[in-house]
Amino acid sequence: MKKPQLLLLHGAIGASQQLTAIAEALSPHYTIHLFDFPGHGGQPLPEEPFSIALFAEAVADHIRSQQLEDLTIFGASMGGYVALHLAAAHPALVDRIITLGTKFHWDPPTAEKETKMLNPETMLAKVPAFAQALEKMHAPNDWKIVVKKTAEMMLAMGTHNPLQPDDYKNISTPTLILLGDRDRMVSFEETLQTYKLLPNAGLGVLPHTPHPAELVNAQLLATIILANQSSKKPIAG
Repeated sequence: MKKPQLLLLHGAIGASQQLTAIAEALSPHYTIHLFDFPGHGGQPLPEEPFSIALFAEAVADHIRSQQLEDLTIFGASMGGYVALHLAAAHPALVDRIITLGTKFHWDPPTAEKETKMLNPETMLAKVPAFAQALEKMHAPNDWKIVVKKTAEMMLAMGTHNPLQPDDYKNISTPTLILLGDRDRMVSFEETLQTYKLLPNAGLGVLPHTPHPAELVNAQLLATIILANQSSKKPIAG
């Protein structure tokens, strides 16, 4: 029996390698596809600014080129936002979406807060180990450029949120919205609000789960994803 396809999308300033534990937990049940957004994980840096639309179109091109069908997309953090933007623009390309720890609410104060630490010099001074990890993750690209372009993208999102309430209302793709109970970046309120806007969605909260995808219990997440796959409607975790 042919396995369904699962495409994993990473978060901001991240790379697909952060999702390998999740990929391994789900590999017995899915044909797994890991994807790095333009400029991330060693992919060529685009000339244009980073944007959700740019990333969504890159994912769309990948789906078409690989001829992926019966496709579920799992998006961690920003990856979930990209997946929903893709579903809004190209609904025929994706059959199911699962997001985890995705920040949906963007306005100028939110963007200012989120970009406060996205300063390479500050990161080198305060979290040198993380800066070193980013350097390895994005080589041969300059990780500082990735960080700066991400900060610029978030500030632009604060000025104009790429997905508006009416956009969510028009996304009919079955979607499961997940949030970790210890996520300090994404609020339950914004997650719940988005869940209520989506016409075909489920909502789940993962226990003992912080924001970083590398710290998620991969087996627990795999169980929820598999249950969602077998259900005709999105179910809560």
